[in-house]
Amino acid sequence: MSTPFEIGSFDEYLRTIHQELPRSNGNRLYYRGQCKRASEGFALVPSVARYTLLKAMPLSEREQLECEVLETFSNHLLTYVQHRPTTPWEELAIAQHHGLPTRFMDWTTNPLVALYFATRASEKTEQGTPANSAVYVLISNPKRYNDLRRGQTLPIRPLGDAATESAQPTTDDDDAYAEFGVDTDDEASARTSNIQIGDSLDDEPQAELGPAELPTPFKISENIIYDPPHVSPRIRAQDGVLLACWQPMQPLDDKDYMEIVIRHDAQDEIRRRLEQYGLFDKQLFPDLDGIAKWLKYRVFECGGQP
Repeated sequence: MSTPFEIGSFDEYLRTIHQELPRSNGNRLYYRGQCKRASEGFALVPSVARYTLLKAMPLSEREQLECEVLETFSNHLLTYVQHRPTTPWEELAIAQHHGLPTRFMDWTTNPLVALYFATRASEKTEQGTPANSAVYVLISNPKRYNDLRRGQTLPIRPLGDAATESAQPTTDDDDAYAEFGVDTDDEASARTSNIQIGDSLDDEPQAELGPAELPTPFKISENIIYDPPHVSPRIRAQDGVLLACWQPMQPLDDKDYMEIVIRHDAQDEIRRRLEQYGLFDKQLFPDLDGIAKWLKYRVFECGGQP
């Protein structure tokens, strides 16, 4: 992780975003706001990694459970949605949106949205003192799902089946990531079913899938940015994107992100400025929940002060 910036005001945050962040080669930047810093026990992991039960499971059992849960969720989708998902990516995105633990992490293309999530609720440390929060900036430039679909970037190589293939030497149990999903192309599944993890694929040209047959989220071999369909006004309002984590039980590598620390004594001022800029509950949560949160803040938390 890069040396953090420490922010003491709304204007200082804007200057940091516009003047200090790397923007070489036109790379997109993605932001994530957290009310607690990663160094204080709130690691940059997807929600599925926050369950001790799953951490204790062998790799193959854990991934099998993930897929079974998604299958059960997907079997109920048609009762509640108007648009039928066409890929496991869409199914998992809808599950994430409705609170099911998944291997997706929420990020945004809007740095002010990330600042909102970093400062919306002030937290305390374990010692009871006010806690700093943070905005994280993804700088590793992961491939984008849409670019892969259009063939505008190099394809990714799917990993084999850890449940049926012989284990390869590795320094970490999660370096071998398994497939437990339904491929969008049966022939693609057949072509990749016998690939050994860690084997050279130079003689297996079929191992790289084309734009029309991307791996499911359960057998990618690198992190992928996924722009979810706008199944809810919240996703659109928050400029939300999802990071599909190929090793979901492990925190993001320090080199993949930068940290912008938001000092606790600046959070009240930042909240007021965000509301002035239209970045608060009723805008980012365009539903009754958002209206209720907004009124709670304006009337009960800040005494109606602008």
